[in-house]
Amino acid sequence: MLARVFWMVTCIKSKCTGERTSQVKASKVWSEKKARKWMWVGLAAFVALQIYFVQEMLAALILFTGVFVIFALVALVLYLVDRAGQWGLGWAGNQARRGMALAEDLSKKQLRRPRSETAQ
Repeated sequence: MLARVFWMVTCIKSKCTGERTSQVKASKVWSEKKARKWMWVGLAAFVALQIYFVQEMLAALILFTGVFVIFALVALVLYLVDRAGQWGLGWAGNQARRGMALAEDLSKKQLRRPRSETAQ
C-alpha cells in the first residue's frame, strides 16, 4: 500500500505514462509488518485513552507536571536571587576595603603644608 502511494507520487512528478515497469518501495525501514505493528499499538493506545482510569491518571500526570514546573521555577528564581546577592555582597566588600584603604591613606597625610605657619 505504502509503496503504491510512493509510486503514484513519483509517477506524478516524472509524468509517467501509467505503465509500471518496477515497483518502488517507499522505504526499507518501514515494512508492512512494522506498519501493521504500529497500527495495532496506536489502536491499543486509543482504546486505553477511552478508559476512565487512564484519563484520570493522565490528568493527574499533567497536573503534577505543572506543579513541579512551578516549584522548579520558584527554586530557580530563589537560586538566582541568592547568587546575585552573593555577587553584590562580594562587590560591596571590595568597595568597602578600597574605601577603607583610601580613608587610611588620607588620615596619614598632613592636613597642612609642611612650611606653613599656624593661623592665630
